[in-house]
Amino acid sequence: MARQKWSADEDIFKLFHSIGHASLLSDIQDSHSGNMAMRWKNAQGKEVIVITATGSQKGDLEPRDLCYLSPVEIDSGYYQASSETDIHVKILSLPGAQASMHAHVKELVMATLDDQPAPKTPPPFIPVDPLAFYHLGPEIPVDWFAVPSGSPEMAKTIPARLKDHPLTVIYGHGAMTRGRTLKETFFNLCLASNAGYIVRLIERQIRSTRVKRHALKTPEKQEKNLPPEAPLPVGQCPELEDLRSKMKAAPESYFHFCPAPYNPDIENRCDFPEEEEIIKEFRRAGNRLFESRLSPFHTGSMSVRGVDYLFYAPQASMPYEVGAPLLKLPLAPEPGDDVELLLHKKIYAESDFQTLIHAYVPEAEAHAHLIYPGEEAPIEKIIPVDAEGSFMYLVIPVLPPKVAEDQLITSLSDYKVAVVRGGGVWAAGGLSLSEALHHPSSLREICLYRLAAVERGLDLRKMEPEKAKKW
Repeated sequence: MARQKWSADEDIFKLFHSIGHASLLSDIQDSHSGNMAMRWKNAQGKEVIVITATGSQKGDLEPRDLCYLSPVEIDSGYYQASSETDIHVKILSLPGAQASMHAHVKELVMATLDDQPAPKTPPPFIPVDPLAFYHLGPEIPVDWFAVPSGSPEMAKTIPARLKDHPLTVIYGHGAMTRGRTLKETFFNLCLASNAGYIVRLIERQIRSTRVKRHALKTPEKQEKNLPPEAPLPVGQCPELEDLRSKMKAAPESYFHFCPAPYNPDIENRCDFPEEEEIIKEFRRAGNRLFESRLSPFHTGSMSVRGVDYLFYAPQASMPYEVGAPLLKLPLAPEPGDDVELLLHKKIYAESDFQTLIHAYVPEAEAHAHLIYPGEEAPIEKIIPVDAEGSFMYLVIPVLPPKVAEDQLITSLSDYKVAVVRGGGVWAAGGLSLSEALHHPSSLREICLYRLAAVERGLDLRKMEPEKAKKW
């Protein structure tokens, strides 16, 4: 066939550039890894597949790094495009798949490694956080390939996996996903990486506290009627597997609510373009949620209260370059409101808060499952052991998954921030989103210090201020 002319549409390039840069910031790619593809109709109305060129830097794309290919014929562009072009073309032939993306999602890769001999038949990955569980599924397939990059075996297996799952894992290499938009594919990958990170944090937490339980003095063991426990063999963590089994069997008992499905129809919506200062505040807070990893891309929510309306960001975590929808909605509940939006409205109806942020801080999600040595139930409060955290908070409540709305509102009134096990972090502000944002940002650091203390074998209860223990 005749050599197809290559061109770079400005809007398409901006989209690829922004997602590529965000993927580098979120650490799901290295400088040159991964690839992105999508179906697109050019100015002549002809459908093409746009895909990143082989060896391109996804975080610093140039217009020449995009290849425009025929979706039905192999043309000259294939030789410059990604080595996994054949796989992307097959994925994009699936019903409803308009975009596809491959990323290294290192946290998920690390969480699925094993030391079994090849060829491997790895089990599916089971997430323990609500975002991945509900958006990606309770079982995410993992496949081992002898040649894990662009091989015919991958071209056969991966599209078949993505026919039934939004994302699939390539053992030791990364993940591939499909979506209705390129932003949705990035959303899926960020959730996958976040899920791997949370599982790894929980596993390290369990291993460290198990060693501590093993070291308990005999009188304390007798008092608590605890059997002796030995350190876990490498690769085994029965407490984590027990948690996963229980979540799969009864997710409604372990998660606060099912997040609303990703909505590509509102990706570029802005209901109040004239409110430049409010928009600036949303984008600044949303970018901080994303860059500081306080919530994965396009997750969580935030709002600013008006007289009889609220400004609302239903996909709160937003890089500057990518943005997110900004809605203006009635303050009163309406038919069709999802659970998260209704909670914003309910909190405003029963408080004098002016701003709210709901974020999925991974360290808080993992730490909320901590069980102190000698105890049987997870913690009910997070007590800072660092100087700044202790200055700002005596304690931060950890509420159960099925917490009543009134109890959540009371906790916010008393503490301005609360963790819901299996439901993220809620924070309230009096005047600005910046005031509300301070709480999840501080909480992440507090949890990091506590998690580090656990991993080092330190006794958190000895480090916690006495007055906080009486809460």
